[in-house]
Amino acid sequence: MTATLQQPADQSAEANAVAADLIAVLAAVSAEAPRVMTIGEGGALPSGPLEPGHRSLQAGLRAWVERQTGHPLGHVEQLYTFADRDRMEDAGGRRVISVSYLGLARELPGQGSGWRDWYEYFPWEDHRVGPPSLIADRIAPRLAAWAEAAGDAATREARRRRAAITFGLDGDAWNEELVLQRYELMYEAELVPEALRRHPERPPASLPGRPMAVDHRRILATGIARLRAKIKYRPVVFELMPPAFSLLQLQRCVEALAGRLVHKQNFRRLIEQQELVEETGETLADTGGRPAKLFRFRHAVLAERAVAGTKLPLSRA
Repeated sequence: MTATLQQPADQSAEANAVAADLIAVLAAVSAEAPRVMTIGEGGALPSGPLEPGHRSLQAGLRAWVERQTGHPLGHVEQLYTFADRDRMEDAGGRRVISVSYLGLARELPGQGSGWRDWYEYFPWEDHRVGPPSLIADRIAPRLAAWAEAAGDAATREARRRRAAITFGLDGDAWNEELVLQRYELMYEAELVPEALRRHPERPPASLPGRPMAVDHRRILATGIARLRAKIKYRPVVFELMPPAFSLLQLQRCVEALAGRLVHKQNFRRLIEQQELVEETGETLADTGGRPAKLFRFRHAVLAERAVAGTKLPLSRA
């Protein structure tokens, strides 16, 4: 049953029904890969409508996620609310307000096959071994053609600058936090299949990057951007780590999320200076070299002081 959020008295209920959809971006990191929980063979995020029996938005979200994935939600925070009339409609043509949430998890064996590497959806976002050739070979030329197709010189220049800023072209630096802006630019330039769903007569876009149902890839981009920004000023990365970990494992987790490398010595110095971890007294032998010390997050640090920020030393090389 769809919850009707607003119904003007002078119009029919059916014509003005507004459905509320609850959507979860549940992130984890394993095997040095950032992962997101999905349903429908990877084609959608866990989601479902707000129903009259749901006590609250969060209660409804938790019910849908556990029902669809078998994964109970821990702490979640509201991510964003999407209500674009031209992008959010259900099969009955009713306008949909999508309320999204971001949650973090430790991926464990046996939790189902719904975990997917999020770079499967955004292959242009992984810069750990340098800028993907996809950007220079395929994305940049198509954005250039889109810019040149504008009707006047001012619009053409604005489009070129927007492409340069978002994708780090023409001497501009790559900003890992602009995940949503990059996806939205590609949507506007009709370089993603989602942008052509209202135009079935046009050929589908052929760029890599797996599409998702409705506007779920846009919502996933929002979640990735939020998390990439947040790991720089709050120690949320530890919510993705096992109880005991090596500093290299911690570094690889940060790099997987950011899609960028960090400076090893600066990273370790930063962790030490902020007293974010403490030794467990145990070591990890399976390293291919000397056994690595194992650490755990110092939860007391949150009570002792407000963490000023990790200021992660992302490599700009």
